[in-house]
Amino acid sequence: MTETTQKCGLVAVVGAPNAGKSTLVNALVGQKVAIVSPKAQTTRVRLMGVAIDGETQLLLVDTPGIFEPKRRLDRAMVSAAWGGTEGADVLALVVDAKGGLGAKVTDIAESIKDRSEPKYLILNKVDLADKAKLLLHAEKLNAQVDFAETFFVSATTGDGLVELKAHLAKAMPEGPWHFPEDQVSDATERSLASEVTREQLYLQLHAELPYASAVETEQYKEREDGSVEIHQQILVERPTQRAIILGKGGSRIKEIGARSRTELAAIMGRPVHLYLHVKVKPGWDEEREVYRDMGLDWVD
Repeated sequence: MTETTQKCGLVAVVGAPNAGKSTLVNALVGQKVAIVSPKAQTTRVRLMGVAIDGETQLLLVDTPGIFEPKRRLDRAMVSAAWGGTEGADVLALVVDAKGGLGAKVTDIAESIKDRSEPKYLILNKVDLADKAKLLLHAEKLNAQVDFAETFFVSATTGDGLVELKAHLAKAMPEGPWHFPEDQVSDATERSLASEVTREQLYLQLHAELPYASAVETEQYKEREDGSVEIHQQILVERPTQRAIILGKGGSRIKEIGARSRTELAAIMGRPVHLYLHVKVKPGWDEEREVYRDMGLDWVD
């Protein structure tokens, strides 16, 4: 393949929380690059997944869900979402077809209506949705926004993804690839390690610890035997939250660590030694350095 035959472009994946954006990006890439959980607002920072379709490299920007921000962290996440759309060749609005069209969805649609980029509407979770309502959702949104294409997909089952990927590839401009063929994300292993542990907090604690935690990778070093040693700090606001994460006799944090370690070893392809500790830090979401470590801009 010569450089002149290559195509490469950026697809900004936007939508309301829990629309399935991260699951969709992972499915298009072909492996996990973004954390997912049933909890809304799991994604906090902009992350790029790199997918390939023939001679085209798709740079898929998985953005945090766009919602009405109430705290500084919320504002930083929404700012990161809109920032992730800059320079996009295609804006892809992902909608939870099962959840229907609420004010969050129509507000986002209104926000992108007058943008010049080609816009794709992706109705996700069609395997769970009321089939009779799918066309009504598509009709209503297409009446609001001039979408170039509309797709009905399930990121979980794979339905419609081959067609979606092919259309996205066709819309990309000619140009050299930005990443090597075997690279699937722009995330560093250090930041990925923090995200995997945060995912386990969401998956194992569910409603017990909503959004009152952050994970910082304090040390990341390679051992002589080729394995990786990672030390992470889990920040919470109150002692009761620390107790929840630790669990009885430390059972919960051991399980969080074990599952994170297993997943990281599979992703990195080498043994991982993971050490977790929990620190009570009231007001951690008001400290600039925490935002910097998370990869978020400080917003007033």
